[in-house]
Amino acid sequence: MKKNNAKAAAGVKEIARLAQVSIATVDRVIHNREGVSEKTKAKIQAIIDKLGYQPNVLAQRLALAARGTINLAVLLPVISPETEFWQAPKDGINKAAGEIRQYGVNVTYFYFDQNDESTFEKQVKKIIKARPQGILLTPTFPDPALQLMEHSRREGIPYVLINTDIPGYDAMCYIGPEIFHSGYLAAQLINYCVTGDKKVVIAKIAREIDNNYAILRKEEGFRAYFKDHGLPNGLLTLDSKQTEYAVASRKLAKLIRQEPGIGAIFVTNSRVSLVARYLEAAGRKDIILVGYDFTTDNVQHLKAGNIDFLICEKPQEQGYRGIMTLFQHLVYSNAIEKNYLMPIDIITRENYRFYRN
Repeated sequence: MKKNNAKAAAGVKEIARLAQVSIATVDRVIHNREGVSEKTKAKIQAIIDKLGYQPNVLAQRLALAARGTINLAVLLPVISPETEFWQAPKDGINKAAGEIRQYGVNVTYFYFDQNDESTFEKQVKKIIKARPQGILLTPTFPDPALQLMEHSRREGIPYVLINTDIPGYDAMCYIGPEIFHSGYLAAQLINYCVTGDKKVVIAKIAREIDNNYAILRKEEGFRAYFKDHGLPNGLLTLDSKQTEYAVASRKLAKLIRQEPGIGAIFVTNSRVSLVARYLEAAGRKDIILVGYDFTTDNVQHLKAGNIDFLICEKPQEQGYRGIMTLFQHLVYSNAIEKNYLMPIDIITRENYRFYRN
């Protein structure tokens, strides 16, 4: 331990010597304290980066003990059979929380009903009142999410968005998929599989469609692929704001009766299992089905051959990386990366056994 302390001290001394400043000034920069000009701070940080210096972990823990607990707030949908997707980000958050608990970091969840904007607004107010040092959220409802983000900017509270961002807003950090290209990829998959000029259905099954940036942006990317490649397939739309199987299946059955030339269906979210269930019951193995997310029902239908492709975007890693980004920024003063885009994975009946969310 003494050797480690001596090594850290030597590192700080060397940085101070090269920057021609005092050790105290270097210490202020390392621990992100005030009293150093931007010019000097930049000079010291450049030397730190060049040397690859890492602050002593023991010293950081002592500093944390003096500072007290760091409280992080997480704003996520309530997890239910309908919203199983969010279990994966929560698992990632819990994994990160377990790793950093020893450093005095506490993670508190604030849950909302993703079908009820008022519950999101209430939780935003609770988070503002709680005054956390960092915030992780998914901006399901843009207006109250912007209220929280603007409050965070004014108060100097770092925040991270996961799974979806807000178009036109310069967020501090986004961790998730490039949503437009996710839809573009789905169209490419369907183009490989559908022969001739068979029609393709874009299915949006969600309680909130008009303000759901993620599914609208996926649809935009999907349509762009067909337009960019001049494909002859007609694109049909199926929207259902009622997510019960009985309602969605009736709408789908009606559309298929009216449009007998359908060759593929693209579902813009994790509710692809509803469509798979209907196609299985109707015996329609001839229709290609593509959708999202590695949920229990989706995987079962993938195994059974009712879903051809699942597009997955590492939700567990999103949650884990979101918390670790806040931790490393608050404790080690690491800069927050503006965008960390997740890989867009294609899961099939043949490779699902090896996939990790």
